[in-house]
Amino acid sequence: MDLISNLLANLSLGFGVALTPVNLAYAFIGCVLGTLIGVLPGIGPLATIAMLLPATFSLPPLSALIMLSGIYYGAQYGGSTTAILVNLPGESSSVVTAIDGYQMARQGRAGPALAAAGLGSFFAGCVGTLVLAAFAAPLTEVALMFGAAEYFSLMVLGLMGAVVLASGSMLKAVAMVVMGILLGLVGTDPNSGVVRFGFDQLALSDGIGFIVIAMGVFGYAEIISNLGRQPSQRTAFTDNVKGLLPSFQDFKHMLPAVLRGTGLGAILGVLPGGGAVMASFAAYSIEKKSKLAPGEIPFGKGNIRGVAAPEAANNAAAQTSFIPLLTLGIPPNAVMALMVGAMTIHNIVPGPRVMTDNPALFWGLIASMWIGNAMLLVLNLPLIGIWIKLLRVPYRWLFPAIVLFCAVGVYSTQNSSVSIWLVGLFGLIGYLFIKLGLEPAPLLVGFILGPLMEENLIRALKLSHGDWSIFVTRGVSASLLAVAALMLVLVLLPTVKRRREVALLDD
Repeated sequence: MDLISNLLANLSLGFGVALTPVNLAYAFIGCVLGTLIGVLPGIGPLATIAMLLPATFSLPPLSALIMLSGIYYGAQYGGSTTAILVNLPGESSSVVTAIDGYQMARQGRAGPALAAAGLGSFFAGCVGTLVLAAFAAPLTEVALMFGAAEYFSLMVLGLMGAVVLASGSMLKAVAMVVMGILLGLVGTDPNSGVVRFGFDQLALSDGIGFIVIAMGVFGYAEIISNLGRQPSQRTAFTDNVKGLLPSFQDFKHMLPAVLRGTGLGAILGVLPGGGAVMASFAAYSIEKKSKLAPGEIPFGKGNIRGVAAPEAANNAAAQTSFIPLLTLGIPPNAVMALMVGAMTIHNIVPGPRVMTDNPALFWGLIASMWIGNAMLLVLNLPLIGIWIKLLRVPYRWLFPAIVLFCAVGVYSTQNSSVSIWLVGLFGLIGYLFIKLGLEPAPLLVGFILGPLMEENLIRALKLSHGDWSIFVTRGVSASLLAVAALMLVLVLLPTVKRRREVALLDD
């Protein structure tokens, strides 16, 4: 009872903060922007949040985080719209939604498909936020008992998870993590005060800015990639969407699928490197392997479960991915790594002390997620006509504004013209990653965790007077390292390796 009463008291505090006019306004802005970039293919939440990080510098910390969070989970809603209507996923986590969603639209059932996506997303988002609220406090208490050795081992586990759960080749994922760690080491060594990997450039003495890498690798690289694609695919859906309410039979089929997708997404969202994309693919795979009911439409031909399950999964995962960030300070995916950057801009150290040092911010952010999910349900179903019209916006009008916004944003935060050139350089590098099939998300996770690993490694060795056995003699640290080693061994087994490749294969 004490646990429930404390949870209710904390949520009361959170809603009191989140329901202020200014925070409601930024929640609405975040949800609208998230839906917008989800509907417009080729932009995505990563690039958008990276571009908006400088703009949050002048905002109150909670308002900034509420807006950026709304962009993240709002994009999961918006991405389903184009996936269903024009078979062009606006977001990578909506790829599998397009398989059955577009077939339903072709059969004149775009309305029920959009409703299944919207209602499934709303339910899963609310449940995911409830899981976040319920588990945040206990995990924070555990995290407060962590020392330097435990944090080092936890970050090793986080990097291992980013490698194991990254799509594509494991060798490529390892290479990206290592590159991210090396980039994080550029700048002045905090222990010796010597500039390392600076190439005699004064601008690199403070290291490479997080915003510089994020904007370049995700923002500029995505722009360059989109300019190389054929615009002929960007055709608008001109049919009128009618009959949004699913039938009783639709509800009967989609309800169990939504529940399964929500549970799966809530679990996978917490795992490092998992996130919404893997959750949606896994949920669709489970539904596809389950037995069809008598008279049910086969998968790939317009089965409503193929829409409801992945949409529920990716929204539940989007909410629960905040758990390791807020309780342990570990970003489980690239978007959460950007959230670390946003918190750092406002002098907030992500981790267990956020709840104790700034409870209004912690619980206000959680409460805003329920509010945001309600806003998104209204934005995505009754206003569907507006989002359909936005599909006609030519990309040639969008990208110059995005490039200019990135350049101004970088200069305003870094106060250095060198940073603008670095963003362009990382944009070209990011485009090269796309062409080589290298996923950039592990790089960003390595960039964030690398310096923190070094800091905790040095601190642990100082406390143990140089004795490396501290990492295996302390129970929690040894357990975390054992789990990391077990993950690596399992994924290298031939059978598991084949199944991993199938599970992470983009259809």
